[in-house]
Amino acid sequence: MTIASLLEPVTGKPGPVRLSRAEDWMQGRTLYGGASALVAFTMAQRAFGDLPPLRAAQIGFVAPVGEEIELSAEIVRQGRNVTQVRSEIQSGGKTALTAFWLFGAEREANAIRPADEPEDWPGPPADNEQAMKGQGPSFIQNNFEVRFGQTKGEDHGATIRRWARLTEDHDLDPVSKLVLMGDVMPPGAMRIMQRLGPISSINWSFNVLDPHSHSEGGWYLAENASQHADAGYSSERLRMWDSKGRQVLDGLQCVAVFG
Repeated sequence: MTIASLLEPVTGKPGPVRLSRAEDWMQGRTLYGGASALVAFTMAQRAFGDLPPLRAAQIGFVAPVGEEIELSAEIVRQGRNVTQVRSEIQSGGKTALTAFWLFGAEREANAIRPADEPEDWPGPPADNEQAMKGQGPSFIQNNFEVRFGQTKGEDHGATIRRWARLTEDHDLDPVSKLVLMGDVMPPGAMRIMQRLGPISSINWSFNVLDPHSHSEGGWYLAENASQHADAGYSSERLRMWDSKGRQVLDGLQCVAVFG
């Protein structure tokens, strides 16, 4: 299904919403993190028109998000250049997701530093084999095409890197596409788990480096890397690059590692 079908009930008005055909975007008993974040982001966009481009976000994955939810959004502060918006998803009368969005108008640059180019560039998606075919959560099988972004068979430590794109033209604006895709890879800690067990994203904080990104063929190189893992949690760095190797998203995430 297209993401438009999932987002259609989100009108920008607070209150109950039923997400039709959400099953195609489920990850276990909850909506996939990128999809639930996009629902909250769309709520903020549709509640308050003429917002400047999104620059950063902080998202808390509090509880499972299902089909029957309640949405709300409020402007926390609106300045001359920056507008800060909070939106929330409630399920069963309790908070399931809380998000803080920072929208900022473009200004004349007083500091310029391009993001570092990725190390060990894997080459374009066409030069890499398909990955996760028939494997992984159903939301990936239903909605994404994934290709390797690392040399297959080599030890890459606690880092997972893959090319990914949506299998349908969802007609999303560039930032909505980054929100939807930015959490698509499993945590790098999966590579170093001593025993099989479930994992769960607790939060996600990211900066949008290019809110006007249009990557060739819709492909983005997504990377999750565990920076530290112990005591049942992993601190992960999440990054995305476009097809030319320009970084478009930079984020952090705390992941619970069970088992």
